[in-house]
Amino acid sequence: MHKQIHTGEKLYSCPQCDKCFNTQHCLRKHMNSHSSKYKCTECGKCFVSNHMLMLHMRTHSGEKPFECSVCSKRFTQSYSLVVHSRIHSGEKPHKCHECGKEFNRSVNLTRHMRVHTADKPYKCSLCDKCFNTEHSLRIHMNTHSSKYKCTECGKCFMNNYKLTKHRRTHSGEKPFQCTVCAKRFTRSDHLVTHSRIHSGENVYKCPLCQKVYTQSGTLNAHMRVHTGVRPYKCSLCDKRFSTSSNLHSHKRNVHNNRRPHDCSYCGKLFKSSRELKSHVHTHTGEKPYSCRHCSDCFTFRSQLKRHLLKSHNEGTWLLCHICSKMFTATGILKRHLLRHERVKPYVCSECAKRFCTASDMKTHLLIHSDVKRFCCGACGTLFRCKQSVTRHLAECSCELGCDGV
Repeated sequence: MHKQIHTGEKLYSCPQCDKCFNTQHCLRKHMNSHSSKYKCTECGKCFVSNHMLMLHMRTHSGEKPFECSVCSKRFTQSYSLVVHSRIHSGEKPHKCHECGKEFNRSVNLTRHMRVHTADKPYKCSLCDKCFNTEHSLRIHMNTHSSKYKCTECGKCFMNNYKLTKHRRTHSGEKPFQCTVCAKRFTRSDHLVTHSRIHSGENVYKCPLCQKVYTQSGTLNAHMRVHTGVRPYKCSLCDKRFSTSSNLHSHKRNVHNNRRPHDCSYCGKLFKSSRELKSHVHTHTGEKPYSCRHCSDCFTFRSQLKRHLLKSHNEGTWLLCHICSKMFTATGILKRHLLRHERVKPYVCSECAKRFCTASDMKTHLLIHSDVKRFCCGACGTLFRCKQSVTRHLAECSCELGCDGV
């Protein structure tokens, strides 16, 4: 029986739902969920024990007997209060031995360890998407049903919480307001994190560059900039990354050619919904990123970051050690350094010309294409690349006598 803990083997299967278990005892407990022994009289749902039924009944009664002594938030379970209390104390007792990242729950550490192993054993039968946990797969299956469907755009979600949060993108509702600077947020946890900027509570400072963060996890990720540690390895090309999010972005952008998100304005395709959302701002003119020091607003977060550095001296410039040129983002600095090192990893498939960055090669490929995607707004002339239409527009505007165009 003990060996099954290491092998993951589950010998006992439920004859009614095919769910498998390590022990007969677990199977017997599970069978209660198919009987009426511990059945909710309100909704008819069955549970494995009387304790689980009692916890569930609180979802109907609204009873939350456990109260946080710091913020007065209430919970249905004592364990939920214990986990919540760690938000205030900063305690994260579960630490990853691979990258040092800390977690407030053991289940989060177990799930995180699969980032290093790239293990995603639970596969969706409808879209082949894979997941770290069975629970994540079950929640994901809701996106294929109409259970949590947005009536505005038809998009389906994993749970009611995600749907409620999404609806705020249509309504513009931001119900959580900072009492100090009046900034509003769509989520309460975003407000909690933001509030630390004003209160100084649980501020995490880098001992090397004095940069300050509101979350310990963010500081841990930042420290890798100084140490050079890159614990997340790509299983396809062995490239290493300092954060799991960078690894996921790398796999999506480099090893995956799917672009499932299309712009309803111009038809351009994107690999992620985040990229599409950012692109749509160029059509709508929306400027969601506002400066807290002045009235300036920006279309992209990177523009706001640059503005804060140049106009308000907030943040840290990244310096090129060769030419002393300054940059706002590590990715831009890295691309710049490639030019000094004369490294050109991107090769044109048409003429074998080499380039420092993928974007440079993409611009070059337009030379070999007959596609003219850029149009002069003054005279309607089409061009292959953006730089050409920009140069042309200056001359065309002067000739037409419309300098403001």
